[in-house]
Amino acid sequence: MKTPATSPATPSAKPPGARPVSRVRRQLPTSPWLFAAPGLLVVGIFILYPFVSTLVNAFTDRRTLIPGTFVGLDNFRELLHDDMFWTGLRNSVLYMVGVVPALVLLPLLLALLVQKNIPGITFFRSAFYTPVVASIVVVGLIWVWLLDERGLVNAVLEAVGIGRVGFLSDQWLLLLSAMAVTVWKGLGYYMIIYLAALANVPRELHEAAAVDGAGAVRRFFTVTVPAVRSTMVLVAALSSVAAFKVFSEVYLMAGPNGGPAGEDTTLVMLVQRTGTGLTGRVGYASAISVVVFVITVALMLLVLRADRKEDA
Repeated sequence: MKTPATSPATPSAKPPGARPVSRVRRQLPTSPWLFAAPGLLVVGIFILYPFVSTLVNAFTDRRTLIPGTFVGLDNFRELLHDDMFWTGLRNSVLYMVGVVPALVLLPLLLALLVQKNIPGITFFRSAFYTPVVASIVVVGLIWVWLLDERGLVNAVLEAVGIGRVGFLSDQWLLLLSAMAVTVWKGLGYYMIIYLAALANVPRELHEAAAVDGAGAVRRFFTVTVPAVRSTMVLVAALSSVAAFKVFSEVYLMAGPNGGPAGEDTTLVMLVQRTGTGLTGRVGYASAISVVVFVITVALMLLVLRADRKEDA
């Protein structure tokens, strides 16, 4: 009986013990840039180009419909003698000084409150965060209606015998009212940041402090504050930059002219008012923008330096 003949090995047959051959497609050097191109294009169009254009225009006398010529540092020399610039700088600094401490401390206390698991706390968490998602225009209009001389707040004050208060007509009360709106709207946002930081604080630290006889206030200063200090620095940096560049709250409550005689004008409002319109001085407004940018960067560096000194 004949045994069946073995068929010849095909070219694709692999010898016993041979490793499988893996086909690796070579990646082109430009492949990562192709994926990053859409994002880089957006950054270039909406961030880098406006920044470079503003920096260039700051040294020209360009207007809205008139190409500018190079004037060197003339725009910055004019700033030194512009009373409205110093008014805007004063209001921006006062706004930052009034808002930042409140936005550093109050959200932390609010986070400690809503961190507790008590019945109905979910409702309060949502309520505290609602102003964050609300439009600043809507929020500003609501507060204008409330603080108007014929608004709800003045009606209540008149009913209790205090009389009407010019929240939107007095220079300093208007600025304080805008600060209150900024704090009220930012509480929920920074509360969420603090909640994330508090979640990483070991419960054993509080228990050990309580065993040593520390009360709630002492545990707050000896355990909670040191544990979230880096987060407090972050909140201080974010809120200081946002407060110094404030625009919407003051614009909505004081109007485009910046309140009585323009005394509540901020630097960003001055940029908007100077550089817009058919006769807008784009070059001069760009110079103000450069000053705002330099001061903002300086604020960030000061906050970071203070944090490093405390770490050292």
